[in-house]
Amino acid sequence: MQHTGQIALDPRLSMIARLVGRCEVCADIGCDHGRLGAFLLQREMCRRVVLTDISAPSLNKARGLIANLGLEDSAEFAVGSGALALESPVDCAVIAGMGGATIAAILHEGREKLGNARLILQPNVAAPQLRQALSGCGYEIYDEHVAQDGRRNYVVICARPGKSAYDEKQLTVGPVLLDRLPEELTPYAKFRLRVAKKALDGAIASDDQSQAEPLQREIAIWEEVLSCPRP
Repeated sequence: MQHTGQIALDPRLSMIARLVGRCEVCADIGCDHGRLGAFLLQREMCRRVVLTDISAPSLNKARGLIANLGLEDSAEFAVGSGALALESPVDCAVIAGMGGATIAAILHEGREKLGNARLILQPNVAAPQLRQALSGCGYEIYDEHVAQDGRRNYVVICARPGKSAYDEKQLTVGPVLLDRLPEELTPYAKFRLRVAKKALDGAIASDDQSQAEPLQREIAIWEEVLSCPRP
């Protein structure tokens, strides 16, 4: 039985969908339930979506949703590791809800498959490492946002092919977020500051100076961000 209801997204996925914008073909790498792809098709933001996952059972959830919504003619499915599952070029690729190191590995091994696609990335952790990896893979960050969902804050990074190099402060905060200092950065900065201070306490207690020094620099960066007047 076909389901005709409109897909609704939480604030995190809504932000990602907005940043995808309108394009011909969008890939959701690690799509899980497939709600983002369904949303993009229902609202005619994309002509076609490619939904991939490393897990066949997870991808079957997306297949079921797309079938129930009657969107099969506009969707492709592929089981595989990251971007290596892509069989043809896409205009935009979403990689969301994973650790920054995992996303970085997907970019490194799948760089050729991704081609000139724009990237919409949402790391759950290790955003600085992901920003560093983007430079190493030949991408530049052109937009960044913080999506608030209840008490949780998610950084969303938009990148495109290009040369880039970021200093420690830009890697920590994000070059675009640091430049714009949007209001939604404040709760995220406060959270990151709390995490860094707790980690520093642990490093001091264990007399681990190699960990303490970078944490002290991170704390100083977040304190500076919080002290800056907003535009």
